[in-house]
Amino acid sequence: MKTAIIGFAGSGKTEIFRALAGPGARAVARAMVKVPEPRLIPLARVFKPKKITRSEIEYQDMPGSGGTKSLGNRVLSEIRGCDCLLAVVDAFSGGFDPASQHSSIEEELIVSDMAVIEKKLEKLSQDRQKAGHLYDPKTEELLIRAMNILEQEKPLRLDEALCAEPALKGFAFVSAKPILYAWNISESKMGSFKPPEEQKGMGHISASAMLEREMAELENPEELAMFMHELGVRESALDRVIAKTYNLMNLITFLTVGDKEVRSWALKKNSTAFEAAGAIHSDIQKGFIRAETLSWEDFLKYGDMKKAKEKGVLRLEGKEYIVKDGDIITFRFNV
Repeated sequence: MKTAIIGFAGSGKTEIFRALAGPGARAVARAMVKVPEPRLIPLARVFKPKKITRSEIEYQDMPGSGGTKSLGNRVLSEIRGCDCLLAVVDAFSGGFDPASQHSSIEEELIVSDMAVIEKKLEKLSQDRQKAGHLYDPKTEELLIRAMNILEQEKPLRLDEALCAEPALKGFAFVSAKPILYAWNISESKMGSFKPPEEQKGMGHISASAMLEREMAELENPEELAMFMHELGVRESALDRVIAKTYNLMNLITFLTVGDKEVRSWALKKNSTAFEAAGAIHSDIQKGFIRAETLSWEDFLKYGDMKKAKEKGVLRLEGKEYIVKDGDIITFRFNV
């Protein structure tokens, strides 16, 4: 899953990226960031694996090309290939009203999608007038519905059903993508700043980009703990950024266990066991037989797989089973 970090020049987006990516981020613009998963720790105590692996989100620091009041056409074009957006808003310098930045970003996403739709509708109109030309009325109808939403100055993400239409997937509308706004505040406002209310497909979080970057560069856990204590910071805002990004992308976590590896996997909500098998390896999906499944709650209750099996809560599920967050799954398959 790929998340693009966007924002106007001077917003602090690169500081946020460096904080997410950790030491060495100055030389790169992409980073794979591990998703916090505390449930792996008790599993590791039981299975004593050789390694623990967490699922990851790819973050990309998009180059600023639009200045202090615009994202720029290059950014608007490149983010179409991403799954989620992390928009950083300057709420610390006082140079540009934060609420105006938020509105401007939303407006740019909407206008960009309108331009795409206008161009496609013009092409469809030409196709309709050409004798014998393959004309697609279904796509035209959906695009008109999308344009009606955008003309009301609303992003397409508000209409989940429309965004899910297969005929529209190829357009990769930017206002349809889930977006997390990170309000970059000064240290003095920490604990008092209140970001706007969240909407469908849109989240908000406040963070000091400079402070988070400084914390991320402290590789010694003791130094980090001391630094956070001195500042009165209980937890890194970045953990919340990652968790919110994960949730906005409509992802859940399922877990696999063994003496070689204990691992968390990202999966879209309402996915089947068959799809979960494919997330691990195409061969497992191809040879799928059953999914031996234990809920996280039952693992906590009984402490290990053997007791869970004795109590009858270790289940054998088929291809159509809808995977739940925290499910511990062992796939039975035949290659």
